[in-house]
Amino acid sequence: MKSQQANGYLVFVVDDDKSMRDSLVHLLEKAGWRVEVFTKGQDVISRLEDVCPDVILSDVRMPAMSGLELLQNISSLNSAPMVLISAHGDIPIAVKAMQGGAYSFIEKPFDPHRLLAALRNGAVQHQQKLETIRLRERLASLSGLDRILLGQNSSIKNLREEIFDLCASDTPVLLLGETGTGKELVARALHDLGSRSGKPFIAVNCATIPSKDFDSYMFGTYGGANGTFVKADGGTLFLDELGTMPLELQAKFLRIIEAQEFYLQGANEPIKVNVRIISASNESLEDAVADGDFRKDLLYRLNNVVLNIPALRDRRDDILLLYSHFVNQQADLYEIKMDEPDAKDTAALLSHEWEGNVRELRHVAERRVLSARRGRGSVVEAIARNGEPDDVPETLREAVAVFERQLIAKAIKTHEGRMDAVAEALGIGRRTLNEKIVKLGLKKEELL
Repeated sequence: MKSQQANGYLVFVVDDDKSMRDSLVHLLEKAGWRVEVFTKGQDVISRLEDVCPDVILSDVRMPAMSGLELLQNISSLNSAPMVLISAHGDIPIAVKAMQGGAYSFIEKPFDPHRLLAALRNGAVQHQQKLETIRLRERLASLSGLDRILLGQNSSIKNLREEIFDLCASDTPVLLLGETGTGKELVARALHDLGSRSGKPFIAVNCATIPSKDFDSYMFGTYGGANGTFVKADGGTLFLDELGTMPLELQAKFLRIIEAQEFYLQGANEPIKVNVRIISASNESLEDAVADGDFRKDLLYRLNNVVLNIPALRDRRDDILLLYSHFVNQQADLYEIKMDEPDAKDTAALLSHEWEGNVRELRHVAERRVLSARRGRGSVVEAIARNGEPDDVPETLREAVAVFERQLIAKAIKTHEGRMDAVAEALGIGRRTLNEKIVKLGLKKEELL
């Protein structure tokens, strides 16, 4: 019994039978639980508005509201795990209970040891879940991750979750994404949320370092200045545009990552470093390996975990949100009030291809605010000044049609004309797909 002590966990006991309630209370309090008892499920729901127990223990068969009905009612409240007990237990009831989200199902007459073990395991699991939620909320508050990686599209939500999962690890991470998608922001978030946050974060764009200087820049010189690895000791080294690293230095780089030490030319003792490597590329490193421009063993050492940063055109439902965020930032900076985008502005934002991704959108927002300070300008003009042709649709309806046409055409190509697969990928019915194809003037044979 000692291993099943509850350490002060709170349990709600729900049973309409007084003798059973008294028996359970005696057992639980003896094992160190704090107990609140209820005779009706509805009273539990009311109490959950004020107190969240560590676990709920409920009889199945009760008047007014059964244990299964109580389970259904509290499942939407993200409440504590629920253990059900019943003298009428059978396989169908147990299966239904577990499918409904019950943590465990125990049949009367129950083994006290088994019951206490189930309750304690459920309480421990619930506390771990709450601690994870609290940690993530604290990290988000400290890092502003929701503001840095703004968006509601599922791809950006998943990316934020992956960052939270990886921040406590030291494993190398490879970030893949087009220019302007925010790869350095992701790298900084991984650093800021982790245990290395108090140490240096050093960002290096491999493409900007001349090949002849790369060795001394990264590793330093004997008797001279420290290199980037030493400067990043204890912290994180972010290598952007990894594919441009000189091939002749990649073997040395691989040895340093594996051994966490290196020798300078002329030195007798190694320099030891403790650095987490986060790298990034906007091109296929597999292709570089195939072409002989990048070492396969180095790629395998750096791509333990790969995070894909979505392009802005692949999450168009975030464009207006991001634009509003950037405009508000600039408007606060210049202390001016900005009008909401009109239909033509919205059409321009939604129909633009955004080859420069979020970075390009931020620049457009900045130009729009600067123009507004002089009492003129529009989103259309701000985009046109990006060097793009000024063929923006006149209305929001036209912009949506352009977007739908591009999306459907891409899906048809991806699924090689299999229309059932196209409809499923787009999340619409086959009939709706056919109607849109006709309305938008798409010809499948011209796309394949």
